[in-house]
Amino acid sequence: MTNKQKRPQEKDNQKEKIVEINNSKKNNQMKCPSCGASELVPNPKTGKLRCNYCYTEFDGKELEGIEKNLKKLVGKRRGTGTKNIKEGADDVVTLKCGSCGAEVVIDTQNAPHARCHWCRSILSINSQIENGAIPDVILPFQTPKEVAQQKINDFVSKRQFFANPTFKKEFTAENIMGVYFPYVLVDGNCHAKLSGKGEHLVRSYTTGSGDNKKTYYDADLYKVERDFDITIDDLTIETNSNRLDKTSNTQTNNIINSIMPFDTENCIEYQSNYLIGYSSERRDLNLEDIELKVNEELKDIAKYAAKEDAKFYDRGIRWENEDFKIIGSQWLAAYLPVWLYSYQEVKGNKKVLHYVAVNARTNETMGSVPINTPLLLMISTIIEIICGSIGIFLFLTTYTKDENDRDYIFLLLLAAGFIFYGVIYARYRNRSARHVYEKETKKEVTNMKRVDELLEHKKRLKNPIIEGRNDNLLVGEKIRVNKKEK
Repeated sequence: MTNKQKRPQEKDNQKEKIVEINNSKKNNQMKCPSCGASELVPNPKTGKLRCNYCYTEFDGKELEGIEKNLKKLVGKRRGTGTKNIKEGADDVVTLKCGSCGAEVVIDTQNAPHARCHWCRSILSINSQIENGAIPDVILPFQTPKEVAQQKINDFVSKRQFFANPTFKKEFTAENIMGVYFPYVLVDGNCHAKLSGKGEHLVRSYTTGSGDNKKTYYDADLYKVERDFDITIDDLTIETNSNRLDKTSNTQTNNIINSIMPFDTENCIEYQSNYLIGYSSERRDLNLEDIELKVNEELKDIAKYAAKEDAKFYDRGIRWENEDFKIIGSQWLAAYLPVWLYSYQEVKGNKKVLHYVAVNARTNETMGSVPINTPLLLMISTIIEIICGSIGIFLFLTTYTKDENDRDYIFLLLLAAGFIFYGVIYARYRNRSARHVYEKETKKEVTNMKRVDELLEHKKRLKNPIIEGRNDNLLVGEKIRVNKKEK
């Protein structure tokens, strides 16, 4: 199963190609194809642009110059929107109106479009600018604001009892904003070869009695190899350093990450008219800042594909050799749409920004609601006292046929208050919510070669999983990205 000869595609896998996109960005202005008017605004119900004069609606333009057959990817291809950001570039630029010739000043840090104050034409920075404001593609809003408001209302209404009193008083879904967040979409043409040991459970059994009871496991140990090609479609990574920090103690950024995936296959060529009526956040990370994270997440996806193919090993796999090659990759800068409600909770000198977010394409909703900690502690304490007392009483007065069951019930009741606190906190804060990229990213596995060779029958094992199990380890998830100083 060893590939002794180098694959032809791998010869150029270090080459980098900037894909120049030839499109309507050249003339810095988009007009209605029916009447020629420039008063074009997005319709969030359809995801199309609408002319305010003749009411014609039309789709955006499909991006040109990208490789759709991912198996043909060789080397690194980059869209123009992924070029490095120049930190010294001016945020304030002057646009010349293509209709009347007037000059309009625009602050690109806030929005890459403006309206001519003379003829009301929409002016936009549709060409790549040095401060990194312009992406390659955009995914238009398709969820109306009222639908997003209802989703957020429903989410919060289910978390009213333990919600912070100030939050309940001040909460209103009318304050939500439509925001385009910056991401990079990465396609990969890859090859993976993994080898190691896997175990399959034969039986489990218990010996002894009382406090001397012990559970053992018999399992078959196998040599396991998986050698395959894999294409990965639109791995999606945040490219704003602040938003990418999911460990922040002051912002619940993981909430925004958790509403992925988006239907990125429907992205169209970037056109700033789609931003009218919405806010946008600017990319501040270069590809070199996130390349390690991207590469490791691609590898995580491949490892998960191998795990899916090796479900027989129910005690897990210990991969001992991992050979992963990226034959080709394609990177595009993208704007993706989110309806966002934010609320700043103040705890003494500490401020925490909570988010409730709605994916403006799929309606997936997730959020963090500030907790009334004193109330939760009081209720948890009451539950602990009541259940703990019952547990002690049952332990002293009740005898079951299986003393292990009695001990288990006793411990469960004794920890009831702590369990209740943890469950409620998790439901309100949702700290563990995340985009499960290893499962949710689209992929295709081909040319799978397998080795499953029985090595040994193992008996009386004490551990319910194989020693050193690592088939569920996510390396990319743990990589923290910081914006590099220039």
